[in-house]
Amino acid sequence: MMQVTHPFTLNLFEPQLATPLRAFHQHQETLALVSVTFRHPRANRQALFGSVSVAYEFKRGSRSTIGFSVSAEGLSVRAPTWVSLRQIDQAVLDKSAWILKKLQETSAKRQQLESARIDWQDGCDLPFLGVQVRVVLNPHHVVVGIGAERLKSIPCEAAQPVLCLDMPQRVLHVGLPRSATAQQIGDAVQAWLMQQATQVFTERLHHFAPILGVQWHKLGLSSASTRWGSARADGSIRLNWRLIHFKLSVIDYVVAHELSHLRVMDHSPKFWDIVRTVIPNDAELRSQLKGQLVPRW
Repeated sequence: MMQVTHPFTLNLFEPQLATPLRAFHQHQETLALVSVTFRHPRANRQALFGSVSVAYEFKRGSRSTIGFSVSAEGLSVRAPTWVSLRQIDQAVLDKSAWILKKLQETSAKRQQLESARIDWQDGCDLPFLGVQVRVVLNPHHVVVGIGAERLKSIPCEAAQPVLCLDMPQRVLHVGLPRSATAQQIGDAVQAWLMQQATQVFTERLHHFAPILGVQWHKLGLSSASTRWGSARADGSIRLNWRLIHFKLSVIDYVVAHELSHLRVMDHSPKFWDIVRTVIPNDAELRSQLKGQLVPRW
């Protein structure tokens, strides 16, 4: 963490609310030498913390305290209508260490997510059950015999691309021409992944349910951005299809977690005791799940 000094804060687009003109001129030369390291797309004020400039979104509203939030867009500051700009500047200064820490963490996470983005084309890679698989376009590809080292291809109509995974070589053969668009490749692979997810999740549900002494009745795939799974008292289980990117032990943790909810519908100590009867290293796997990078589509 860099050393934080007193910031210079000014309103970017509303001069009538800016700090005194003398202070503005005193800092003009400094600001000209500092690039805005963190900039909110709707920034209307700016703060200088040492060599780091933060342009943030500032709004007033019917609230009782000054609020700070950091998102992928950047820093947002909300304040009551009666709080002076001097008080807001001081509040931003007092919170500067937290602001820089959160902005840096958010920036690093965004860069990680971008690095996980899949560029859908012949020869691109994607994670499947914890290993990297190479996508190969082959318009003449047909389904061959299913052996011990080859996963079953999805059922398809003649007009749909055929996909077949050759695991020893970790190659996913996609029956599309090399001129196929990124959208066509992505759609075809996603359909295959969802098919594989249904197959794997169903098998793992059948494996863990009798051990846990529960019965599940329906599996649904979700695309939720913040939840990996859910369970209902009627035996309905929903699992995020993107789990198919992760290794089987992580999938097993989520499956066992949701099945355990059919016995205890909360996260009490009793619930975690049930989970640990089948997943003794649940804390380790939960940590791995939180640290997983989900490919960007």
